Amino acid sequence: MESLTDLSLSIPTEAIALLLIAAFVAGFVDSIAGGGGLITVPALLLAGVPPIAALATNKVQGLFGAGMAAITYARAGHVNLRAQIGTALLSFAGGVCGALLASTLPTDVIRLGLPVLLIGVALFFALKPGLSDIDGHRRLSPLAFSAGFVPFIGFYDGLLGPGTGAFFMLGFVGLAGYGILKATAHTKLLNFASNIGGLAGFLLVAKPLWALGLAMGAAQIAGAYIGSKLATRVGARLIRPVLVITATALALRLLWDWF
Repeated sequence: MESLTDLSLSIPTEAIALLLIAAFVAGFVDSIAGGGGLITVPALLLAGVPPIAALATNKVQGLFGAGMAAITYARAGHVNLRAQIGTALLSFAGGVCGALLASTLPTDVIRLGLPVLLIGVALFFALKPGLSDIDGHRRLSPLAFSAGFVPFIGFYDGLLGPGTGAFFMLGFVGLAGYGILKATAHTKLLNFASNIGGLAGFLLVAKPLWALGLAMGAAQIAGAYIGSKLATRVGARLIRPVLVITATALALRLLWDWF
């Protein structure tokens, strides 16, 4: 395998500039509704990064956007990150397991079902009445939600990844009864943890482009900061339509790749 430096140097300067722009936009979108990988993974592949290295590099740069969004929402008082540490560890463990099993599970079957699930997420947030920043009815206890739902989504993030933020959002709103802004804030640390877990698993089988991933991570920080600040001010009026559009776009992208 080529060294990381050789792989980075093989990417034209113009392509690197476009990757940084893609990372900024992904950080902005991901901080509001998830789905940043819809932008960055295709961009890395189009830049000539090998698929397995693209997935690993995407995990590196994605850490920064999720981390910045988590910190920004916490500073605004929408989430207590310390209270989420135990749940985040479960998400991390799920991410590790998913990445380690990525080469052995029938991911093609999962990919085929993903567009259906994402369209379902989009329809839920588009059509369900009463969705707002006000908390609703809780269907699972905090323990059941943390132990049952969170590791499953973390596992999916390590295995495939696209739409992880949207699935976490669906769980927080539909099962934990959170309002949309509160749900968005609570997804970020869990997404950050599953990203670390996925990266840890990928490091056993792939080498990310560290220099490129860190540069894209800096752009992610800027995009995530602006997106989370905007979401904090506007709330459900912004998050809900962005989530619907992102989930639908991701479903269409997956269908396009499949066919």
